[in-house]
Amino acid sequence: MDNYNGYNEKSHYNDDPEPNSFVRAFDAFPKSKPQYVTRTSGGGKWTVVMAVVSCILVWTELARWWRGSETHTFAVEKHVGRSMQINLDIVVKMKCKDLHVNVQDAAGDRILAASRLKEDPTTWAQWVDAKGVHRLGRDSQGRAITGAGWHDEEGFGEEHVHDIVAMGHKKARWGKTPRLWGSEPDSCRIYGSLDLNKVQGDFHITARGHGYAEAGHHLDHGAFNFSHVISELSFGQYYPSLVNPLDRTINLAEAHFYKFQYFMSVVPTVYSVHQGSGPAPASRTVFTNQYAVTEQSKEINERMVPGLFFKYDIEPIMLQVEERRDGILTFAIKVINILSGVVVACHWGFTLSEWVREVIGKRRRTQSEGVIGAKSDYDE
Repeated sequence: MDNYNGYNEKSHYNDDPEPNSFVRAFDAFPKSKPQYVTRTSGGGKWTVVMAVVSCILVWTELARWWRGSETHTFAVEKHVGRSMQINLDIVVKMKCKDLHVNVQDAAGDRILAASRLKEDPTTWAQWVDAKGVHRLGRDSQGRAITGAGWHDEEGFGEEHVHDIVAMGHKKARWGKTPRLWGSEPDSCRIYGSLDLNKVQGDFHITARGHGYAEAGHHLDHGAFNFSHVISELSFGQYYPSLVNPLDRTINLAEAHFYKFQYFMSVVPTVYSVHQGSGPAPASRTVFTNQYAVTEQSKEINERMVPGLFFKYDIEPIMLQVEERRDGILTFAIKVINILSGVVVACHWGFTLSEWVREVIGKRRRTQSEGVIGAKSDYDE
């Protein structure tokens, strides 16, 4: 009798594949029938724990993969070059016609930088507010914002190497000088790039008729004001995304005869990003320069030359900053391993917790039966 009291034994134990389903006969993953599966509160709790732990570990692995592993290596500079590019964007609180911009290097060459750079008349209030804070910011591409409105973004000085390399390959453009809107210009914006000899040198901005013998071009001392804003000062190819030590620097002159001196040690730097594994991973590289700077600013007497003096020296070493990141396939395998480990660990945790609950419950039932169901001498 196949059916006894509504129970069909054949249908309950029959695990044979259904007709016309040849592939199911090779299924190596057995399944439990729904009537054999029981949902418990303990299993639900461990499932929540498994989901939370999995999310935390996967997010941590994703962050680690995104950062990559970064290494810094110093080596002797082997690339011998004769020229080096300097990029600057400086606002001086003097009129453009009253300024001289020149470069004097150790080779004895004097470069009239003013003929190669752009000079735009502007107003000091457009760049610095009443508190002496730089008013102009940078956009998402790292370019100086010189249009309407003011922003506080500073580019990404603390970002990772892959961000620097990605931004470094974008086209660089100088921001436009803000319109005067009828205001009388009292400052001068000097900006652009120029090629210099790759030797020790001195880039300086002085007043007309001071520092160089020029007949009939002596500027009145009362017009001296070398307060300045440095929005960009870098060496090598111009990368607006890179934040340098002197970027967004403001210095105010306390007297007419005031001398600002910046001493810079320039170190050639190579940023590299290697993606994937194997003998020939995909890589991208950006060649640039970094520098360390110290400042000495003081009031001087009328026998000395006031102005801005940027003294730079090229170091004979090169810094290599490399970032390595696993490929997508390697990252996916690591994520799968993490999820598999979490599933196995939570399964063991669930099994042990259920066993402990069962042992504790059995002891409690035994103690209860021993008190209530025990026989005594009065029952006889």
